[in-house]
Amino acid sequence: MNVLLIEDDLHITRFLTQGFMQEGYTVTQAGDGVDGLHYATTAHYDVIVLDLMLPKKGGLQVLAELRGMGHTTPVIILSAKHSVEERVLGLRSGADDYLVKPFAFSELLARCQILTRRSQSQAAPAHQLSYHDLTLDLLKHTLHRGGQPIPLNQREFMLMQLLLQHPEKVLSKTAILEQVWGYQFDPQTNVVDVLVCRLRGKVDKHFDLPLIHTIRGVGYVLKAEG
Repeated sequence: MNVLLIEDDLHITRFLTQGFMQEGYTVTQAGDGVDGLHYATTAHYDVIVLDLMLPKKGGLQVLAELRGMGHTTPVIILSAKHSVEERVLGLRSGADDYLVKPFAFSELLARCQILTRRSQSQAAPAHQLSYHDLTLDLLKHTLHRGGQPIPLNQREFMLMQLLLQHPEKVLSKTAILEQVWGYQFDPQTNVVDVLVCRLRGKVDKHFDLPLIHTIRGVGYVLKAEG
C-alpha cells in the first residue's frame, strides 16, 4: 500500500509513518495543504490520510480541489474536529471516512485497509485499463486522459495498451517490438522510438504532468512522476 500522509503535526507524522512502515507500506509525507495537493495529483496512492487544520491550504480545500480534478483516491480525514456537523461536512466534501483524534493506530490501519479493498473492488471494468487520469477502453478502442478523447491509430493503441498493462514497469524496446509488432525486428531499428515519440506527443502534449518516460539505455515506462 502506498500512503500519502498530509499532516503538519510532526509527532503524529513520525508516529504514523513508523506504524505504516512496520506494516510494509510506503509513506509519502506532506506538511501543508499545497504540498499535499501536489503529491496527491502527481503520483499514485492507495489511500490518503488527510488532516483538516493545515497551513497554506486547509484540508477541506485540498479535498475539494482533488475531487474537482476527478481524482478518486480514497481519503480518510484525521482531525481533532469531532462534532457531527464537522464529520458530515468532511464526508460530503468527498472524504471516504473520518477518524477523530486521538485515535488508535490499529483502527486507522484497519480503516485504510477497508478503503483500499473497496477501491480495488470498484476498479475499472475488465474491458478498461486505467492509470492516473488515463482510461483505455478495449472494446470501443478509445483513449481518454482527464476526460479528453485522444485519437490513436492501431499501433499507438497497442503500445498504449501494453504500457497500461505494466504501469511503472520499464519495458525494453525488444519487449515492445515483440508485443506490438508480433515478430522480431532488428533491435537496433528506431521504429519503437518513433512510435513512442508519436504516442507521447498525443498523451502528454497538452498536460502539465508527463506520463510516458524514457529510461535511457533501458526502455520506456508509464509513470505519474518526473
